[in-house]
Parts: sequence; structure tokens; C-alpha cells
Amino acid sequence: MHKAVLLLGGNQGDRHSLLQRATELIRQRVGAVALSSSVYETEPWGDFDRKVANFLNQALKVETTLSSQELLQQALDIEKELGRIRNADRPEADCGKRVYHSRPIDIDIIFYDDECIDTPALVVPHPRMHQRRFVLDPLCEIIPHYRHPLLGKTVAELLSEL
Repeated sequence: MHKAVLLLGGNQGDRHSLLQRATELIRQRVGAVALSSSVYETEPWGDFDRKVANFLNQALKVETTLSSQELLQQALDIEKELGRIRNADRPEADCGKRVYHSRPIDIDIIFYDDECIDTPALVVPHPRMHQRRFVLDPLCEIIPHYRHPLLGKTVAELLSEL
């Protein structure tokens, strides 16, 4: 059995219902949700294409038999089912520049066991998680003593340094 930590977020539509629906689909398709954080409302982070609404974010710790690549595919399928359009699917996507867009749901794999994964499709631990309060706040609620496998610091330590 593998343990994965996911971060859910979104800022379009009925944000609370979309988080709940995503969690239910994760339970059905990925595995048991062992821990879930409170829901946090946060301001957008990064360069957005326009003024956007605040995000709701929630962290989940799940137990799964899926490989990391299978987990990624399930996350992408759930996002698409709930209305997510990825940047590459947008006609106005900028070449080489990361421009963030509003989204009904986003499911990021933050940790997968204690593995370090670096493929074109998936990087785990999430490469910018330690720079983002909207990730660290919910993570610290459910796994404060978990040690980042690359940085060697606990989630609580990373949050205190932010």
C-alpha cells in the first residue's frame, strides 16, 4: 500500500462542492482518504492571465495501490471530469511562459511515499510546494512532522521558514 499526499484547489464554480466531489472521486478511484485538512481560502499565487477569485485548498493523505503514474492519470481524469481545462489545451497558451489560469479543480501530487520522482509528466515532491503557504498550511494541519525527502525538513519547519 502506498501513501500519497494530494493538494486540491480551485477558484471557479461552486468551490466547496467541487472539492467534495473531487474527494469522493478520489475515494472511489484512488483509495481511502486517511486524513483531510480543513478547507483554506487563499489569494491566487503566481502570474494569472487576469484578476481571479480566491482559491479554496485542501490537503488529503490517501492510501492507494496505484503507482505514481496511475495516480497522476486518475488525478488528471478527475480534473477533466470536473471541468478542468489544462493550459496546454488552451488556444491562448503562452509559449515558454508559465501563465496561471482559473480552474474549477486542481489536484497536485505533493508526496508519494518517500519517493523522489522526476519525469516529464510528474515531479514529486512537488517542486514549488515549499514556497507556497497555500500548500504548507493544509499540509501542516495533517502531516506537520513529515520530512521532505529532498530538503530534509519537516512540513512544520518549511512553513515556519516561509
